[in-house]
Amino acid sequence: EAAELGKGSFKYAWVLDKLKAERERGITIDIALWKFETPKYYVTVIDAPGHRDFIKNMITGTSQADCAILIIAAGTGEFEAGISKDGQTREHALLAFTLGVKQLIVAINKMDTAKWAEARYNEIIKETSTFIKKVGYNPKTVAFVP
Repeated sequence: EAAELGKGSFKYAWVLDKLKAERERGITIDIALWKFETPKYYVTVIDAPGHRDFIKNMITGTSQADCAILIIAAGTGEFEAGISKDGQTREHALLAFTLGVKQLIVAINKMDTAKWAEARYNEIIKETSTFIKKVGYNPKTVAFVP
């Protein structure tokens, strides 16, 4: 369905992004829940928006979480904007910790835009570790995944 509308790169986002505006704009606007069960756990994935205009919805979703996955774009300029003084990455990490989310996973997205460079990946881990430590997370207990 995503490919038919010229949004093939958003195919995975469309699993949870159901609103017409979300699909047209390619951003998450409202929270969405997806539940599944493993032999050990009941899991609810809460997809929360990352866009600055929908921070209230992000807070609503994050306040219900036990663990957060912080998505960081690896693209040159994107990462730097996210961790800048007023960046969304910085704000989301701070809000997650403040809202009581003590477990954090950092997913480094768009590594293809950095040509899968290990140096870029390590740079992002180093800089992200520095700022999440200031927020209150222990970087040694945070999983970083490409």
